[in-house]
Amino acid sequence: MALRWSGQISLTRRILAVNIFALLLLAGGFFYLDSYRSRIVDSRVAQSRREVRLIAEAIAAVEPGKRDPLLRRLAADTGARIRLFDPAGVVAADTRLLGVRNFVLQDPDKDPWDQTAARFLDAAIDVIVMAPRPPLYRERSDSARWPDVAAVRAQPIVATTVWRAPDRTPVITAAARLSGGGVVMTTMNTRDITRTVRIERFRLSMVLLVVSIVSILLSLFLARTIVRPLRRLARAAVRVRLGRAREVVVPRLPSRRDELGMLARALSDMSLALRARIDATEAFAADVTHEMKNPLASLRSAVEGLSRVKDPALQAQLLGIVRDDVLRLDRLISDISEASRLDAQLSRAQFEPVDVPRMIEGLLAQRAARGIERGIRIDCDRDPDQRLIVNGEGARLERVFENLIDNAVSFSPDAGLIAIAAGAEGRALVVRIEDEGPGVPEDEREAIFRRFQSIRPESEAFGQHSGLGLAIARTIVEAHQGTIIVESREDRLGGARFVVRLPLADPR
Repeated sequence: MALRWSGQISLTRRILAVNIFALLLLAGGFFYLDSYRSRIVDSRVAQSRREVRLIAEAIAAVEPGKRDPLLRRLAADTGARIRLFDPAGVVAADTRLLGVRNFVLQDPDKDPWDQTAARFLDAAIDVIVMAPRPPLYRERSDSARWPDVAAVRAQPIVATTVWRAPDRTPVITAAARLSGGGVVMTTMNTRDITRTVRIERFRLSMVLLVVSIVSILLSLFLARTIVRPLRRLARAAVRVRLGRAREVVVPRLPSRRDELGMLARALSDMSLALRARIDATEAFAADVTHEMKNPLASLRSAVEGLSRVKDPALQAQLLGIVRDDVLRLDRLISDISEASRLDAQLSRAQFEPVDVPRMIEGLLAQRAARGIERGIRIDCDRDPDQRLIVNGEGARLERVFENLIDNAVSFSPDAGLIAIAAGAEGRALVVRIEDEGPGVPEDEREAIFRRFQSIRPESEAFGQHSGLGLAIARTIVEAHQGTIIVESREDRLGGARFVVRLPLADPR
């Protein structure tokens, strides 16, 4: 489910979501501040316990007549309101009544609106972090209603309670038993704790606000730099899919040196290759139509002539034409079928190590067993101790060299010599096939590798070749990351030399 929904959300929103999630982790600092406040309150509670115990000991050590000055001094030093309760629970002394006004529930110097806003923010954050809510502090006329006093009167302990002032500041009360059975209670408004926590929350909020703005801007910038190029590439790909490959210019994004730039250039190259493949397919279809029209026209003329000719000799001649045209069509269709399937078959081929010189020797042995016409000799020169291995498909490479040898035989004169040499040059296997024929004109050396382009010897019967042999050979060689060219021989004998280069396999 999560994967399905993530695929339905735009990339921009996902980038924003990831960065906002990181900000939420930063906002977890508010939970830390609540823990920080709790630790400070706990330390103040412990401090109040120690102070009320010391105050009780100090009061017990002085005479009753010197108690009030001591209480004033202790209240001024501790910042707490001190009250004494006699054994009956009646207030015996109160530092407020003695003129010490150090305990107030609300800060008189603070603007009421500021207090309201601060209390609202404190309440909201406390709800978010699920902080415990102390009871509200209220003055009590009856000492029994003070839980600390009641607890101390019940048993000799030091009791403390944390309250909540109206402005949400912690109020800590602590009580301890006096030696005569009375109780001393201190009340302290720890406003400094709230002030410190509010300052830290404000700082954290400002940091979170600035980081959020920067993160959102960076997310939008990142989405802009990623999503916009991807949308341009997607629109171009859709137009290519709709059959408008020739009209589409896929942006190459030359200024991008990252993965998006690599993707854009790869898609651009792919669209150019697709455009070239479409053009080649259309040109191939046009060439196939043209090449098949000639034998079909000849075949139709011969068939129509058979119905009108009565001479047996002419009928036999027309039947020979029909037979030759049928064979020519059969050869043409076979070569066209192979040429059209060649690219797809090579893309799925599993390459294996192939010893090319040994493969050529096997082809020559088979040809010698069948007999070579017109007394033509074939000489193969190779170092028997040198293993020249390439990675490729053996059957396709056999077709390359068989086509080249057939081509050399057809152009060689009677009793001519065909020389085949194989050797290594650097990290490439180079095979040269030379004949003593008329050679290939310089302006035709590239054209003979095109489909249906053929320069045949005059002595050869018409229609023996489809003009696809060298085109098929070049396609196979280039699929093996190699090259094939034709050049003239340097010696005075003349003739053509076909040079095939294939990368050698890694010796490891």
